[in-house]
Amino acid sequence: MISTQLSARAAAVAAVLFAAICGWLALDAFSSPPGLDNPDQLSGGASFAVIWTLLAAVGFAIGWFSWRQGTR
Repeated sequence: MISTQLSARAAAVAAVLFAAICGWLALDAFSSPPGLDNPDQLSGGASFAVIWTLLAAVGFAIGWFSWRQGTR
């Protein structure tokens, strides 16, 4: 039978990888120039970047917590 359980360190690495991708998307959204040709897209850009930033923070927190649990 195949076990689907991950070790705490593997979960931490996966969470940090997820957080790094989210952080990259947030930085890309914050640093991209706004498209001035469509004003409807300007309103959603900041909230898009904030959501990716929050996901990155949650991912790093879960990764840190998993790593701490794995060292005990």
